[in-house]
Amino acid sequence: MIEAIPQALSLIFTVEGMFVLTLGTMLGIVLGALPGIGSTVAVAMILPFTLTMTQAPAILLLLAIYAGSVYGGSISAILINTPGTPQSAATCLDGYPMAQRGEAGKALGWATIASVVGGLTSAVVLIFAAPQLAAFALNFGPIETFALILLGLTCIVSVSEGSMIKGLIAGFLGLFLSTVGGDPLTGEARFTFGNFQLIAGFNLLAVVIGVFALSEVLIRASAISDADNKLVKFSGIVLPKLSEWSGRVKGLIKSVLIGNVIGILPGTGAATAAFISYAEARRSAPTRDNFGKGEPDGLIASESANNAVTGGALVPTMALGIPGDAITAVMLATLTLHGVTPGVRLMSENPVLMAAIFSGFFIINLMLLPFGMIVSRLAAPILRIKEAYMLVMISLLCTVGVFFVRGNPFDLLVMALAGIFGFVLRRQGFPMAPLVIGMVLGPTLEISLRQGLIITDGSFAAFFTGHPIAAVLAVIALVMLTLPVIRFYRSKSAKA
Repeated sequence: MIEAIPQALSLIFTVEGMFVLTLGTMLGIVLGALPGIGSTVAVAMILPFTLTMTQAPAILLLLAIYAGSVYGGSISAILINTPGTPQSAATCLDGYPMAQRGEAGKALGWATIASVVGGLTSAVVLIFAAPQLAAFALNFGPIETFALILLGLTCIVSVSEGSMIKGLIAGFLGLFLSTVGGDPLTGEARFTFGNFQLIAGFNLLAVVIGVFALSEVLIRASAISDADNKLVKFSGIVLPKLSEWSGRVKGLIKSVLIGNVIGILPGTGAATAAFISYAEARRSAPTRDNFGKGEPDGLIASESANNAVTGGALVPTMALGIPGDAITAVMLATLTLHGVTPGVRLMSENPVLMAAIFSGFFIINLMLLPFGMIVSRLAAPILRIKEAYMLVMISLLCTVGVFFVRGNPFDLLVMALAGIFGFVLRRQGFPMAPLVIGMVLGPTLEISLRQGLIITDGSFAAFFTGHPIAAVLAVIALVMLTLPVIRFYRSKSAKA
């Protein structure tokens, strides 16, 4: 495939090729920045328009929408504390506090550089190591996936600010919500109480938008007054200086690696990578005490990881025909519609097309820097609107975005109830991040556990005795769970 890169570049550097990359990247950032749209909706919206295009431009257009929307979600997450995409939920934790301090431009600068580095690194990995990485992903069966999700659930401990007990309650609530609907193995309805609308379960996008966006609208609306109606100040992205990266490069590299590895594993996704990376940074970073208060290391961890997933997720999608996440599942349909069969022979049978896809993906991530600076400036007029009007606009965008996914009015009810529920919980000091983590990881945790039990004839101990990868992941998860306890007792003894 590397030998076909010169020929692939001749296809990209044409008027049509550059137009597609430019339009797709710009449009992806805009759609990602709009609360309620999300990457999956953005890609699905553009998919019908690719049917009149040839193979390479069509796939590159969706890749640009994909990568641009993942980055674009950080804009609304930082400026209005509303993640434009579920992948940007972790970005709110430190991005918005920075914006409240008057550092919105600097926060977006950190997020932009981290996103570009994460995306470019994943593109390089794809170009030079896609076949080997695809082969490694085959080693992860249900048991290894279950151990990975256990490791991911340790994020709940790290993101439970104020009260670990409340964070754990919110996390278990998210796990419970993920079990509502049809049983993944038997199809039997669970916790539906006779309501056929619940057979498909709760729409994750509707819940995420509800507990983050609508609850934020309700909290702001309850506090609006003439004396306190200030919006965050933003006049453009401010890129961090080289001196400010001192001590942060190691965390950036670690987060990029986490994003790439998780992206390669089928069925995990950018939201999982962002939370796991954020939790690891909060555990190991020298500035961990400032996390949640507007710490750039938190932004670097979440944004570099979720953008690194975009490239990693393409490995199982292209090489194995297994979607790395929901967005690449939509892209599988595009490949099929354009006469390309995803699978183990894709790279050998279509070397020029694959080289064009990976080279174009590299260029797309380069474009995130200049186009991100342009699009983020367009968000400034929105912030100058009176807060009451902006809250109405956010609510309308969330409503349209959630309804557009499936056209199901029941999703709007779920969003509204999630918003009210999130508002009540947040007023009582419950963090919302653990709830989302539980919902994101719950389905994969359940199905991998039950498949693993079938493989081992019901022996849970066999998960870790005959599967070294699962055993290593379980040990890491155990260490990450015990470290906060050890740290707590050490600080307690030090005070004594």
